Order: sequence, then structure tokens, then C-alpha cells
Amino acid sequence: MLDPVSYSIWLAVLLVEIFSLVCLVRKKAFLQHFTLIFYVFACVATDVASHSIIKTSGYDSNVYFYFYFYSQALLTICLYFVLMNLYSHVFSEMGVGKHIRACALLILAGTAGISFYMVAVSSNRMVTHFVAELGQNLYFVGVVLTYLLWGSMAKLRENRTRLLQLILSMGVYVSLSAGSYAMNNLYPNHTFWQYYFPVTSMWLPLSWAYTFMKVPADARLSMARVLAPNP
Repeated sequence: MLDPVSYSIWLAVLLVEIFSLVCLVRKKAFLQHFTLIFYVFACVATDVASHSIIKTSGYDSNVYFYFYFYSQALLTICLYFVLMNLYSHVFSEMGVGKHIRACALLILAGTAGISFYMVAVSSNRMVTHFVAELGQNLYFVGVVLTYLLWGSMAKLRENRTRLLQLILSMGVYVSLSAGSYAMNNLYPNHTFWQYYFPVTSMWLPLSWAYTFMKVPADARLSMARVLAPNP
């Protein structure tokens, strides 16, 4: 069973995710950002399933161990496609949607191949190590892709406020996640990570809900021109 602190954090995360899901649906985010809704829904389903497994099999059980690693890897892949959706919106006027999807699949396949190779040449070749390595590498790839997207927006003088905030919130989250994975490798099995990862997972649902509630769809940010001055 979860201790009181872990249970409180789990409940808070679940409530935040449900609140975000309701906000996204009410604001009709599925019309342009279906991947956001799908990701938050997957988070809710994962949290409910994980708590059910903990209640029936225990926190230290092999069932929960495997479920945790596989579910986190799937959530990371879902988040990766959220990022690709944001790419599509930024470059929508160029008609390069098919090229972006093809590049996304190539990057995903390449990251999976590199992760598999890194595990294959190691002394421990457990499948769970590949899943964990894949999730970690996708976060680092996500950091690079997010800030490349931000640079592209500045270059293109993209000033849609809602899109800017979605990408910035993504940048904060993938940066925190990639950094925490690196620190976890240096200080593994520390109880701090048991609380840190669930707490940081609230950032995206909260930031997305705030963005769709407070930022009109047609809002423009004039300060975007400052980031890309004329040569």
C-alpha cells in the first residue's frame, strides 16, 4: 500500500489530470489538439490502473514493477506525438504535414534502435532496461526537438499565444524530466524520486488547462517579433 504522502500525491495528480481533461474537452481542444487530450486521458487511465495494481499486488510486486516501466514508456511515446502535433501546427502553412510525420517515425525508430543497442551491449539485457532506456532517450530527444521548434517559431515570427504557451510548457516539462533521469542515474533508488516524478507530472495538465482557459484561440503575442528581429 502507498504511504499517506504518496497516496496524497497520487490523488492530487489524478484530480489535476481529470480537471485538465474536462477543461480541454469543454474548450474543444480535440478539434486541433487531439493528441493533448489523448495524452491526458492516457495519464488518467495509467494512474487508476497503477493504484489498482498496488492495492491488489503491492507496491513492491513484479506486476507493478513491469506495469510502471511499460506504462511510462508508452506515455513518453504519446508525449512525443504531442510534440509532433505542435510541429505540424507551426509549419501548417507550409504544407509539410506528411514530411513531419515521416520524420517523426524515423526519429522514434532511430531512438528505439539506439536504446536497444545500448541495452544489448550492456551486461544486463532485461527488457525493462530497454523500456527505461527508450523513455530516457526520448526525453533527451524531446528537449532538442522542443527548443528547435521554439527557434523555428522565432525565425518564422510565429506569434499565436496559445501555441507559444503550449510549446513553452512542453519545453519546461521535458527539460525537468530529462534532467531528473540524469540525476536518477547518479543517485538511483533514492526515495526522493518516488515523490518527485509524480509531482512534476502535474505540470503539463495544469499548464494546458490554464492555456485553454485563459488564452483565446485568436490571441497574438507581439513580443514574438522581438525574438526574431529583421536582419
